[in-house]
Amino acid sequence: MTKPISATDHYASEFERFAKAGSRKEPSFLPALRRRALDRFLELKFPTTRDEEWKYTSLAPISSTPFELPAERNGNGVMSQKQKLNVAMFGEAECTHLVFVNGRYVPELSLLRSDADGVRVGSLAESLEREGARVESHLGRHASFDSHALVALNTAFLRDGAFVHVPKRKVLREPIHLLFVTAPNGKGPMMSHPRSLIVVEEGSQATIVENYFSLGGGGYFTNAVTEVAAGPGCVVDHCRLQRESDEAYHVSTLQAHLERNARFTSHSITLGGALVRNDLNGVLDGEGAECVLNGLYLATGRQHIDNHTFIDHAKPHCSSREFYKGVLGGSSHGVFNGKIMVRADAQKTDAKQTNKNLLLSEEALVDTKPQLEIYADDVKCTHGATIGQLDEDALFYLRSRGIGEEKARGVLVHAFASDVVERIPVEPVRMGLECELMIRLPVGIENRGNA
Repeated sequence: MTKPISATDHYASEFERFAKAGSRKEPSFLPALRRRALDRFLELKFPTTRDEEWKYTSLAPISSTPFELPAERNGNGVMSQKQKLNVAMFGEAECTHLVFVNGRYVPELSLLRSDADGVRVGSLAESLEREGARVESHLGRHASFDSHALVALNTAFLRDGAFVHVPKRKVLREPIHLLFVTAPNGKGPMMSHPRSLIVVEEGSQATIVENYFSLGGGGYFTNAVTEVAAGPGCVVDHCRLQRESDEAYHVSTLQAHLERNARFTSHSITLGGALVRNDLNGVLDGEGAECVLNGLYLATGRQHIDNHTFIDHAKPHCSSREFYKGVLGGSSHGVFNGKIMVRADAQKTDAKQTNKNLLLSEEALVDTKPQLEIYADDVKCTHGATIGQLDEDALFYLRSRGIGEEKARGVLVHAFASDVVERIPVEPVRMGLECELMIRLPVGIENRGNA
Protein backbone atom coordinates (compact mmCIF):
# COMPACT_ATOMS: atom_id res chain seq x y z
CA MET A 1 0.00 0.00 0.00
CA THR A 2 1.25 3.50 -0.89
CA LYS A 3 2.02 5.57 2.19
CA PRO A 4 0.00 8.83 2.21
CA ILE A 5 2.10 11.95 1.80
CA SER A 6 2.38 14.15 4.89
CA ALA A 7 1.10 17.72 4.95
CA THR A 8 4.62 19.13 5.25
CA ASP A 9 5.90 17.02 2.35
CA HIS A 10 2.94 18.09 0.22
CA TYR A 11 3.51 21.80 0.84
CA ALA A 12 7.26 21.44 0.33
CA SER A 13 6.59 19.83 -3.04
CA GLU A 14 3.99 22.44 -3.95
CA PHE A 15 6.45 25.17 -2.98
CA GLU A 16 9.12 23.88 -5.35
CA ARG A 17 6.64 23.96 -8.21
CA PHE A 18 5.57 27.45 -7.16
CA ALA A 19 9.15 28.73 -6.90
CA LYS A 20 10.04 27.54 -10.40
CA ALA A 21 7.18 29.60 -11.83
CA GLY A 22 8.35 32.81 -10.13
CA SER A 23 8.79 36.04 -12.07
CA ARG A 24 12.28 37.16 -13.05
CA LYS A 25 11.24 40.75 -12.32
CA GLU A 26 10.78 40.08 -8.61
CA PRO A 27 13.18 41.83 -6.21
CA SER A 28 16.06 39.72 -4.97
CA PHE A 29 14.88 39.70 -1.32
CA LEU A 30 11.61 37.92 -2.09
CA PRO A 31 12.77 34.36 -2.96
CA ALA A 32 14.92 34.31 0.18
CA LEU A 33 12.01 35.54 2.31
CA ARG A 34 9.77 32.83 0.89
CA ARG A 35 12.36 30.13 1.52
CA ARG A 36 12.85 31.19 5.14
CA ALA A 37 9.10 31.20 5.64
CA LEU A 38 8.72 27.70 4.17
CA ASP A 39 11.53 26.36 6.38
CA ARG A 40 9.80 27.86 9.41
CA PHE A 41 6.45 26.35 8.43
CA LEU A 42 8.05 22.92 8.03
CA GLU A 43 9.45 23.31 11.55
CA LEU A 44 6.25 24.57 13.16
CA LYS A 45 3.80 22.42 11.16
CA PHE A 46 0.05 23.00 11.42
CA PRO A 47 -1.02 23.81 14.99
CA THR A 48 -3.15 21.23 16.79
CA THR A 49 -5.62 21.31 19.67
CA ARG A 50 -2.70 20.51 21.98
CA ASP A 51 -1.54 24.10 21.42
CA GLU A 52 -3.27 26.41 23.90
CA GLU A 53 -4.06 29.03 21.25
CA TRP A 54 -5.80 26.36 19.17
CA LYS A 55 -7.46 24.46 21.98
CA TYR A 56 -10.97 24.71 20.54
CA THR A 57 -10.14 24.67 16.81
CA SER A 58 -8.84 21.66 14.91
CA LEU A 59 -7.19 22.28 11.56
CA ALA A 60 -7.27 18.57 10.71
CA PRO A 61 -9.65 19.11 7.74
CA ILE A 62 -7.06 21.50 6.27
CA SER A 63 -3.87 19.66 7.15
CA SER A 64 -5.24 16.35 5.81
CA THR A 65 -6.30 17.76 2.42
CA PRO A 66 -3.75 18.14 -0.42
CA PHE A 67 -4.71 21.66 -1.51
CA GLU A 68 -3.06 22.93 -4.66
CA LEU A 69 -2.42 26.35 -6.12
CA PRO A 70 -4.84 27.46 -8.86
CA ALA A 71 -3.96 28.22 -12.45
CA GLU A 72 -1.91 31.37 -12.86
CA ARG A 73 -4.80 33.56 -13.98
CA ASN A 74 -8.43 32.64 -14.47
CA GLY A 75 -10.17 36.01 -14.41
CA ASN A 76 -11.74 35.37 -17.78
CA GLY A 77 -14.16 32.87 -16.32
CA VAL A 78 -15.37 35.49 -13.88
CA MET A 79 -15.99 38.22 -16.46
CA SER A 80 -19.46 36.82 -17.20
CA GLN A 81 -20.42 37.10 -13.52
CA LYS A 82 -20.04 40.84 -13.13
CA GLN A 83 -23.53 41.11 -11.70
CA LYS A 84 -22.59 38.81 -8.82
CA LEU A 85 -19.43 40.81 -8.27
CA ASN A 86 -21.48 43.99 -8.13
CA VAL A 87 -23.67 42.39 -5.47
CA ALA A 88 -20.54 41.33 -3.58
CA MET A 89 -19.43 44.96 -3.52
CA PHE A 90 -22.92 46.13 -2.50
CA GLY A 91 -23.21 48.02 -5.77
CA GLU A 92 -20.39 50.28 -4.62
CA ALA A 93 -18.90 51.30 -7.99
CA GLU A 94 -18.11 54.93 -7.14
CA CYS A 95 -14.76 54.25 -5.53
CA THR A 96 -11.48 52.56 -6.27
CA HIS A 97 -11.87 48.81 -6.18
CA LEU A 98 -9.35 46.08 -6.83
CA VAL A 99 -10.59 42.61 -7.71
CA PHE A 100 -8.51 39.51 -7.09
CA VAL A 101 -9.53 36.08 -8.36
CA ASN A 102 -8.02 33.13 -6.50
CA GLY A 103 -5.43 35.47 -5.04
CA ARG A 104 -4.35 37.12 -8.34
CA TYR A 105 -5.12 40.69 -9.42
CA VAL A 106 -7.51 41.06 -12.37
CA PRO A 107 -7.25 44.59 -13.85
CA GLU A 108 -10.17 43.99 -16.23
CA LEU A 109 -12.53 43.75 -13.24
CA SER A 110 -10.95 46.55 -11.24
CA LEU A 111 -11.39 50.31 -11.19
CA LEU A 112 -8.66 52.75 -10.16
CA ARG A 113 -10.01 56.23 -9.51
CA SER A 114 -7.74 59.23 -9.02
CA ASP A 115 -7.60 60.60 -5.51
CA ALA A 116 -4.90 62.40 -3.55
CA ASP A 117 -1.55 62.84 -5.28
CA GLY A 118 1.08 60.28 -4.39
CA VAL A 119 -1.36 57.60 -3.23
CA ARG A 120 -0.47 54.16 -4.53
CA VAL A 121 -3.18 51.50 -4.84
CA GLY A 122 -2.64 48.37 -6.86
CA SER A 123 -1.38 44.83 -7.17
CA LEU A 124 1.25 43.77 -4.66
CA ALA A 125 2.97 41.66 -7.32
CA GLU A 126 3.29 44.65 -9.64
CA SER A 127 4.45 46.89 -6.81
CA LEU A 128 7.16 44.40 -5.90
CA GLU A 129 8.43 44.49 -9.48
CA ARG A 130 8.29 48.30 -9.84
CA GLU A 131 9.27 49.53 -6.37
CA GLY A 132 10.57 46.58 -4.42
CA ALA A 133 12.55 48.69 -1.96
CA ARG A 134 9.45 50.62 -0.87
CA VAL A 135 7.49 47.42 -0.30
CA GLU A 136 10.38 45.63 1.38
CA SER A 137 10.57 48.28 4.13
CA HIS A 138 7.19 47.09 5.44
CA LEU A 139 6.44 43.64 4.02
CA GLY A 140 6.79 40.97 6.70
CA ARG A 141 7.94 43.51 9.30
CA HIS A 142 4.73 43.37 11.33
CA ALA A 143 3.16 39.96 10.60
CA SER A 144 6.03 37.79 11.78
CA PHE A 145 6.12 34.12 10.87
CA ASP A 146 8.59 33.11 13.59
CA SER A 147 5.86 31.62 15.78
CA HIS A 148 2.83 31.59 13.48
CA ALA A 149 2.66 28.63 11.10
CA LEU A 150 -0.17 29.97 8.96
CA VAL A 151 1.58 33.33 8.47
CA ALA A 152 4.69 31.37 7.50
CA LEU A 153 2.67 29.37 4.97
CA ASN A 154 1.19 32.55 3.50
CA THR A 155 4.63 34.16 3.24
CA ALA A 156 6.10 31.06 1.61
CA PHE A 157 3.50 31.29 -1.17
CA LEU A 158 3.43 35.09 -1.29
CA ARG A 159 2.92 36.32 -4.83
CA ASP A 160 0.05 38.76 -5.11
CA GLY A 161 -2.48 40.76 -3.18
CA ALA A 162 -3.11 44.43 -2.51
CA PHE A 163 -0.67 47.25 -1.85
CA VAL A 164 -2.03 50.53 -0.50
CA HIS A 165 0.36 53.37 0.33
CA VAL A 166 -0.95 56.74 1.53
CA PRO A 167 1.80 59.38 1.93
CA LYS A 168 1.91 62.04 4.63
CA ARG A 169 -1.04 64.34 5.25
CA LYS A 170 -3.36 62.92 2.60
CA VAL A 171 -7.07 62.44 3.27
CA LEU A 172 -8.78 59.91 1.01
CA ARG A 173 -12.29 61.08 0.19
CA GLU A 174 -13.49 57.63 -0.88
CA PRO A 175 -12.95 54.14 0.53
CA ILE A 176 -10.69 51.64 -1.18
CA HIS A 177 -12.43 48.32 -1.79
CA LEU A 178 -10.35 45.14 -2.03
CA LEU A 179 -12.46 42.24 -3.27
CA PHE A 180 -10.94 38.76 -3.04
CA VAL A 181 -13.02 36.33 -5.08
CA THR A 182 -12.66 32.57 -5.00
CA ALA A 183 -13.77 30.80 -8.18
CA PRO A 184 -13.07 27.06 -7.79
CA ASN A 185 -11.82 25.51 -11.02
CA GLY A 186 -13.30 22.07 -10.43
CA LYS A 187 -9.89 20.35 -10.71
CA GLY A 188 -9.57 19.45 -7.04
CA PRO A 189 -9.13 21.18 -3.67
CA MET A 190 -7.65 24.63 -4.25
CA MET A 191 -5.79 27.06 -1.99
CA SER A 192 -4.89 30.73 -2.21
CA HIS A 193 -2.67 32.90 -0.03
CA PRO A 194 -3.59 36.55 -0.63
CA ARG A 195 -1.37 39.16 1.02
CA SER A 196 -2.32 42.77 1.67
CA LEU A 197 0.01 45.55 2.76
CA ILE A 198 -1.55 48.83 3.89
CA VAL A 199 0.74 51.73 4.79
CA VAL A 200 -0.79 55.01 5.98
CA GLU A 201 1.77 57.66 6.83
CA GLU A 202 1.71 60.54 9.30
CA GLY A 203 -1.43 62.67 9.48
CA SER A 204 -3.30 60.81 6.73
CA GLN A 205 -6.76 59.24 6.70
CA ALA A 206 -7.96 56.17 4.80
CA THR A 207 -10.86 53.72 4.79
CA ILE A 208 -10.20 50.21 3.51
CA VAL A 209 -12.81 47.52 2.82
CA GLU A 210 -11.33 44.02 2.60
CA ASN A 211 -13.97 41.67 1.22
CA TYR A 212 -13.80 37.87 0.76
CA PHE A 213 -16.46 36.32 -1.45
CA SER A 214 -17.08 33.06 -3.29
CA LEU A 215 -18.55 32.39 -6.73
CA GLY A 216 -18.71 28.64 -6.16
CA GLY A 217 -18.78 25.96 -3.51
CA GLY A 218 -16.37 23.24 -2.54
CA GLY A 219 -13.82 22.81 0.20
CA TYR A 220 -11.20 25.31 -0.90
CA PHE A 221 -8.70 26.92 1.47
CA THR A 222 -8.08 30.68 1.82
CA ASN A 223 -5.13 31.71 3.99
CA ALA A 224 -5.00 35.52 4.07
CA VAL A 225 -2.55 37.88 5.78
CA THR A 226 -2.93 41.66 6.06
CA GLU A 227 -0.36 44.06 7.48
CA VAL A 228 -1.36 47.59 8.48
CA ALA A 229 1.31 50.18 9.27
CA ALA A 230 -0.36 53.24 10.83
CA GLY A 231 1.95 56.24 11.06
CA PRO A 232 1.87 59.05 13.67
CA GLY A 233 -1.46 60.86 13.93
CA CYS A 234 -3.12 58.93 11.11
CA VAL A 235 -6.67 57.54 11.06
CA VAL A 236 -7.39 54.13 9.51
CA ASP A 237 -10.84 52.56 9.28
CA HIS A 238 -10.67 48.93 8.19
CA CYS A 239 -13.74 46.83 7.33
CA ARG A 240 -13.18 43.11 6.86
CA LEU A 241 -16.04 41.06 5.41
CA GLN A 242 -15.88 37.29 5.07
CA ARG A 243 -18.67 35.66 3.06
CA GLU A 244 -17.02 32.52 1.75
CA SER A 245 -18.74 29.31 0.65
CA ASP A 246 -20.33 27.25 3.44
CA GLU A 247 -17.85 24.48 2.59
CA ALA A 248 -14.76 26.67 2.59
CA TYR A 249 -11.86 26.83 5.03
CA HIS A 250 -10.77 30.37 5.84
CA VAL A 251 -7.82 31.40 8.00
CA SER A 252 -6.80 35.03 8.32
CA THR A 253 -4.28 37.13 10.20
CA LEU A 254 -4.45 40.91 10.44
CA GLN A 255 -1.51 42.63 12.12
CA ALA A 256 -1.77 46.37 12.81
CA HIS A 257 1.13 48.48 14.08
CA LEU A 258 0.16 51.87 15.50
CA GLU A 259 2.56 54.75 16.10
CA ARG A 260 2.07 57.85 18.24
CA ASN A 261 -1.52 59.23 18.26
CA ALA A 262 -2.58 56.87 15.47
CA ARG A 263 -6.18 55.63 15.49
CA PHE A 264 -7.07 52.25 14.01
CA THR A 265 -10.64 50.94 13.87
CA SER A 266 -11.51 47.45 12.68
CA HIS A 267 -14.96 46.15 11.75
CA SER A 268 -14.84 42.37 11.28
CA ILE A 269 -17.93 40.60 9.91
CA THR A 270 -17.82 36.80 9.50
CA LEU A 271 -20.75 35.07 7.82
CA GLY A 272 -19.44 32.20 5.68
CA GLY A 273 -17.08 29.26 5.84
CA ALA A 274 -17.25 25.75 7.30
CA LEU A 275 -14.09 26.28 9.37
CA VAL A 276 -12.94 29.84 10.08
CA ARG A 277 -10.11 31.22 12.18
CA ASN A 278 -9.54 34.99 12.38
CA ASP A 279 -6.49 36.35 14.20
CA LEU A 280 -6.52 40.14 14.69
CA ASN A 281 -3.54 41.68 16.47
CA GLY A 282 -2.79 45.30 17.25
CA VAL A 283 0.39 46.79 18.71
CA LEU A 284 0.01 50.27 20.25
CA ASP A 285 3.63 51.33 19.88
CA GLY A 286 3.34 55.08 20.42
CA GLU A 287 1.88 57.31 23.11
CA GLY A 288 -1.72 58.33 22.55
CA ALA A 289 -2.51 55.52 20.10
CA GLU A 290 -6.12 54.30 19.95
CA CYS A 291 -7.41 50.92 18.79
CA VAL A 292 -11.06 49.93 18.32
CA LEU A 293 -12.05 46.39 17.36
CA ASN A 294 -15.69 45.67 16.49
CA GLY A 295 -16.77 42.21 15.39
CA LEU A 296 -19.83 40.17 14.45
CA TYR A 297 -19.92 36.47 13.63
CA LEU A 298 -22.96 34.46 12.53
CA ALA A 299 -22.82 30.66 12.48
CA THR A 300 -25.29 27.93 11.65
CA GLY A 301 -25.39 24.27 10.65
CA ARG A 302 -22.02 22.81 11.62
CA GLN A 303 -19.99 25.96 11.05
CA HIS A 304 -17.01 26.57 13.30
CA ILE A 305 -15.92 30.21 13.70
CA ASP A 306 -12.97 31.15 15.91
CA ASN A 307 -11.97 34.77 16.59
CA HIS A 308 -8.68 35.46 18.37
CA THR A 309 -7.73 39.05 19.15
CA PHE A 310 -4.63 40.44 20.83
CA ILE A 311 -4.11 44.11 21.73
CA ASP A 312 -0.60 44.90 22.91
CA HIS A 313 -0.36 48.14 24.90
CA ALA A 314 3.37 48.74 24.52
CA LYS A 315 3.44 52.48 25.33
CA PRO A 316 1.69 54.73 27.89
CA HIS A 317 -1.43 56.88 27.45
CA CYS A 318 -3.06 54.53 24.93
CA SER A 319 -6.63 53.31 24.78
CA SER A 320 -8.44 50.34 23.27
CA ARG A 321 -12.07 49.31 22.92
CA GLU A 322 -13.20 45.88 21.82
CA PHE A 323 -16.78 44.85 21.15
CA TYR A 324 -17.53 41.45 19.60
CA LYS A 325 -20.90 39.73 19.20
CA GLY A 326 -21.82 36.23 18.05
CA VAL A 327 -25.11 34.70 16.92
CA LEU A 328 -25.06 30.91 16.74
CA GLY A 329 -27.71 28.43 15.61
CA GLY A 330 -27.94 24.81 14.46
CA SER A 331 -25.00 22.75 15.76
CA SER A 332 -22.47 25.51 15.18
CA HIS A 333 -19.50 26.27 17.40
CA GLY A 334 -18.18 29.74 18.12
CA VAL A 335 -14.92 30.67 19.81
CA PHE A 336 -13.80 34.04 21.10
CA ASN A 337 -10.41 34.51 22.72
CA GLY A 338 -9.54 38.14 23.35
CA LYS A 339 -6.33 39.12 25.10
CA ILE A 340 -5.19 42.55 26.22
CA MET A 341 -1.59 42.93 27.37
CA VAL A 342 -0.41 46.03 29.23
CA ARG A 343 3.36 46.19 29.41
CA ALA A 344 5.29 47.55 32.39
CA ASP A 345 5.93 50.95 30.82
CA ALA A 346 2.38 51.39 29.51
CA GLN A 347 1.02 53.49 32.38
CA LYS A 348 -2.30 55.33 31.99
CA THR A 349 -3.65 52.58 29.74
CA ASP A 350 -7.43 52.62 29.24
CA ALA A 351 -8.77 49.33 27.84
CA LYS A 352 -12.19 47.73 27.70
CA GLN A 353 -13.22 44.43 26.16
CA THR A 354 -16.72 42.97 25.73
CA ASN A 355 -17.93 39.75 24.12
CA LYS A 356 -21.63 38.86 23.90
CA ASN A 357 -23.07 35.68 22.41
CA LEU A 358 -26.63 34.72 21.51
CA LEU A 359 -27.51 31.04 21.14
CA LEU A 360 -30.51 30.23 18.95
CA SER A 361 -30.62 26.47 19.40
CA GLU A 362 -29.97 23.82 22.03
CA GLU A 363 -27.07 22.37 20.03
CA ALA A 364 -25.15 25.62 19.43
CA LEU A 365 -22.00 26.06 21.50
CA VAL A 366 -19.63 28.90 22.25
CA ASP A 367 -16.35 29.09 24.14
CA THR A 368 -15.35 32.57 25.22
CA LYS A 369 -12.16 33.56 26.99
CA PRO A 370 -11.50 37.28 27.61
CA GLN A 371 -8.05 37.88 29.10
CA LEU A 372 -6.14 40.71 30.75
CA GLU A 373 -2.38 40.50 31.27
CA ILE A 374 -1.27 43.62 33.12
CA TYR A 375 2.25 44.54 34.20
CA ALA A 376 1.63 48.25 34.96
CA ASP A 377 -0.07 49.62 38.07
CA ASP A 378 -1.72 52.86 36.87
CA VAL A 379 -4.28 51.54 34.39
CA LYS A 380 -8.02 51.28 33.83
CA CYS A 381 -8.91 47.93 32.29
CA THR A 382 -12.13 45.90 32.21
CA HIS A 383 -13.36 42.84 30.38
CA GLY A 384 -16.50 40.73 30.30
CA ALA A 385 -18.37 38.05 28.39
CA THR A 386 -21.96 36.84 28.23
CA ILE A 387 -23.65 33.79 26.72
CA GLY A 388 -27.42 33.50 26.60
CA GLN A 389 -30.63 33.02 24.69
CA LEU A 390 -33.29 35.50 23.69
CA ASP A 391 -34.75 37.53 26.53
CA GLU A 392 -38.10 35.91 27.33
CA ASP A 393 -39.45 39.13 28.85
CA ALA A 394 -38.63 41.10 25.71
CA LEU A 395 -40.16 38.34 23.57
CA PHE A 396 -43.31 38.35 25.71
CA TYR A 397 -43.54 42.14 25.46
CA LEU A 398 -43.44 42.07 21.66
CA ARG A 399 -45.96 39.24 21.45
CA SER A 400 -48.31 41.06 23.82
CA ARG A 401 -48.30 43.90 21.27
CA GLY A 402 -49.70 41.59 18.61
CA ILE A 403 -46.40 40.60 16.99
CA GLY A 404 -46.11 36.92 16.03
CA GLU A 405 -43.45 34.78 17.69
CA GLU A 406 -41.35 34.36 14.56
CA LYS A 407 -41.34 38.06 13.77
CA ALA A 408 -40.69 38.96 17.42
CA ARG A 409 -37.65 36.67 17.46
CA GLY A 410 -36.47 38.28 14.24
CA VAL A 411 -36.74 41.77 15.70
CA LEU A 412 -34.71 40.85 18.79
CA VAL A 413 -32.00 38.92 16.95
CA HIS A 414 -31.63 41.60 14.28
CA ALA A 415 -31.33 44.31 16.93
CA PHE A 416 -28.63 42.27 18.69
CA ALA A 417 -26.56 41.80 15.52
CA SER A 418 -27.11 45.18 13.87
CA ASP A 419 -25.58 46.91 16.88
CA VAL A 420 -22.18 46.04 15.37
CA VAL A 421 -23.08 46.62 11.71
CA GLU A 422 -24.35 50.14 12.46
CA ARG A 423 -20.81 51.15 13.45
CA ILE A 424 -19.43 50.59 9.94
CA PRO A 425 -18.65 54.01 8.39
CA VAL A 426 -19.03 53.01 4.70
CA GLU A 427 -22.71 53.52 3.90
CA PRO A 428 -23.09 51.05 0.98
CA VAL A 429 -21.41 48.32 3.02
CA ARG A 430 -23.47 49.08 6.12
CA MET A 431 -26.76 49.11 4.22
CA GLY A 432 -25.87 45.98 2.26
CA LEU A 433 -25.06 44.08 5.42
CA GLU A 434 -28.28 45.25 7.03
CA CYS A 435 -30.18 43.72 4.11
CA GLU A 436 -28.14 40.53 4.41
CA LEU A 437 -28.98 40.30 8.11
CA MET A 438 -32.66 40.59 7.26
CA ILE A 439 -32.30 37.54 5.00
CA ARG A 440 -30.16 35.46 7.34
CA LEU A 441 -31.80 36.19 10.71
CA PRO A 442 -33.27 34.67 12.75
CA VAL A 443 -35.11 31.69 11.26
CA GLY A 444 -32.58 31.08 8.49
CA ILE A 445 -29.64 30.80 10.82
CA GLU A 446 -31.52 28.52 13.17
CA ASN A 447 -33.22 26.22 10.70
CA ARG A 448 -30.34 25.63 8.25
CA GLY A 449 -29.69 23.42 11.24
CA ASN A 450 -27.85 20.16 11.08
CA ALA A 451 -27.91 19.65 7.32
